[in-house]
Amino acid sequence: MSRDKLLDCTLRDGGYINDWNFGFHTIRDIIKKLVDSRVDYVEVGFLRNCEYDSNRALFNNCSEIVPILPKKHGNTMFSAMALHNKYDINKLEPYDGKTIDILRVTFHDYDIDEGLTFIQKAKEKGYRVFCNPINIMGYSDEMLLQLFHKVNQIQPYAFSIVDTFGSMMKSDLQRIYFLAEHNLDKSIVIGLHLHENLGLSYSLAQEFLAMKSSERKCVIDASMMGMGRVPGNLCMELIMDYMNKTQGSSYDVNPVLDGIDDHIAQLKQIEAWGYHTAYALSAKYNLHRNYAEFLLGKGRLRAKQINQILAGIEANKKTAYDEAYIEALYEGYQNHEVDDGQLLSRLKREWKNHTILILAPGSSIAEQKEKIDKFIETENPVIIAANFLPDTYKESYAFFSNAMRFSAIEDKSRMENLIVTSNLMEVCTADNVLNYSDLCFDDKGKSDNCVIMLMRLLCKLGIDQVYVAGFDGYQSEGSNYISSYMANQHTKGMEENIRNTGYVADIRKKMDVIFLTPSIYDKQ
Repeated sequence: MSRDKLLDCTLRDGGYINDWNFGFHTIRDIIKKLVDSRVDYVEVGFLRNCEYDSNRALFNNCSEIVPILPKKHGNTMFSAMALHNKYDINKLEPYDGKTIDILRVTFHDYDIDEGLTFIQKAKEKGYRVFCNPINIMGYSDEMLLQLFHKVNQIQPYAFSIVDTFGSMMKSDLQRIYFLAEHNLDKSIVIGLHLHENLGLSYSLAQEFLAMKSSERKCVIDASMMGMGRVPGNLCMELIMDYMNKTQGSSYDVNPVLDGIDDHIAQLKQIEAWGYHTAYALSAKYNLHRNYAEFLLGKGRLRAKQINQILAGIEANKKTAYDEAYIEALYEGYQNHEVDDGQLLSRLKREWKNHTILILAPGSSIAEQKEKIDKFIETENPVIIAANFLPDTYKESYAFFSNAMRFSAIEDKSRMENLIVTSNLMEVCTADNVLNYSDLCFDDKGKSDNCVIMLMRLLCKLGIDQVYVAGFDGYQSEGSNYISSYMANQHTKGMEENIRNTGYVADIRKKMDVIFLTPSIYDKQ
């Protein structure tokens, strides 16, 4: 029998995609298919202080897990995970052989002793316990040796090498594994949990199997189709097939493939996990993934700009995510202070006594073209294109505040009257530059939406009326933009709609805003 085992974490790690709301019958079917595949361990979800819902893979105690477990499960064992400070150990019943066999416990480098105390208590209740320290890449050799010494004293069933931020390379795995191999008690199983930030999980798993001692038992984590918090995990179907070919394992991959077809593939529509440049950059600096996620959520930064911001994160901020900190870095990066007084005076003279039309890139400018054409013919407005160049209209000015949108314009020669905000100075040279922070913030808060910033500019110039077309709002179905490439440049949704509606309402207290085309933000 192979000493190398596999643990499936689809229901636990994959739950970050759908908030663990798989549905009761889906949870049962995924577990059944994994049992049919003869996988060694199935992690059924989190033990957490929560309100129990039978449709979610979150549980208060082991008795809530019993209904999802098949009565016949061969040699497959079941596990759950608990973050020591998010679960009351007193809720954990003594082990009775009728529910999970294994509890995997996580902790940070700043609360090691608390985590190990939790592990000791779980072990005393009869469970096999895995010690899963978060972000092992953040540990120096000295810190690892100190940790191994403490782990040996409590003798957990297993110790996992957890590459939390997906930053591990072959040399890192070799360093950490050999330290563990030579300093952990020989009875302790060594586990491996990989992430796909650098696209290396499959190759690192193979390296691990090749380098590990034949005398040491090991467990490798994987999930169906690699499902897990973006960018995802090692694919179970791949590592099963590899171990069948090279390790003498006898997993049946077909039930896993059925599970992917029946349940997992469709969940990718919620949030598509897999390699993404921004998460590779967070791994490059061994950062909490939420930093990359925050910057991606802005929808206004190119990858190299994200790289530059992430590179500036201080060492003591890398592991524990600090949203206020990354917001400040983002604002500092975006705001290059310029003296825009003369430009503001000139724009005021040029726009003051004219009808103003803001043209945004919503799909409605194509759908309502006849109406817009008639308005332009009748009113002869100053047309300000917001973060794009229209194909069917000749703009008077092109206003850009988004580096990605600006860089996507192939023919920049037609930008005769280009106006940019100061956060774009890294990607373009322009004569007309306005201070980003002056337009991004007002007394109601921050919005770096281009149209909102333009409206704020008009208010600043004393303009009392503006017409708007193509500022449609985000919809979950249908086309949001006139050009398909724009659809990939935001990760917004209902929250953005709510924010922009509020900003428009506030601006209307200072200026008359008239929508020529339908808009979610037009709430009179």
